Amino acid sequence: MISDQLKRRLAILAADIAGYSRLMGADEEGTLARLKAHRSELIDPKNKQHRGRIVKTTGDDILIGFPSVVDRVRCAIEVQQGMFERNALVLQDKRVEFRVGINLGDVMVEGRDVDPPPHSPHRDFHQRKPPGGPPLPLRGVPRPMTTRNEGRKRPQWPPHPPPQAAAPPPTA
Repeated sequence: MISDQLKRRLAILAADIAGYSRLMGADEEGTLARLKAHRSELIDPKNKQHRGRIVKTTGDDILIGFPSVVDRVRCAIEVQQGMFERNALVLQDKRVEFRVGINLGDVMVEGRDVDPPPHSPHRDFHQRKPPGGPPLPLRGVPRPMTTRNEGRKRPQWPPHPPPQAAAPPPTA
């Protein structure tokens, strides 16, 4: 049998929402509305700007392919910075925070469907990525910055600590 499947190398961004089940359990409609707004106002425009293609979404997971490693990294950083700004005045227990992993890997392409192979690190990165943190490689443990940066200030992530959202006044 001849298969129409192709194996391609693709710059991949994989993301999920930290605490998605908790957020949905506490406020399903509000969580879905916030996620939809983040997607239409931030993720989709950044994705388009950096020539990405959403290849799979399931619940709180999103897998985006890019023709360029540079575009993928720029998109990941800009989305995380945008989420940081969007969450600045949101109470901690209502924040939508993404865990983002990046990789250059092989994917299976069949028609318009793109899927990472079953052994892919995209399938199990949830426990290793800090929510709201910088995009990290999906393979292995992140490496520290090289010593060539000695004497210079290292970049801070997030760029500025978020202000704490004020708790709503108690109701009588």
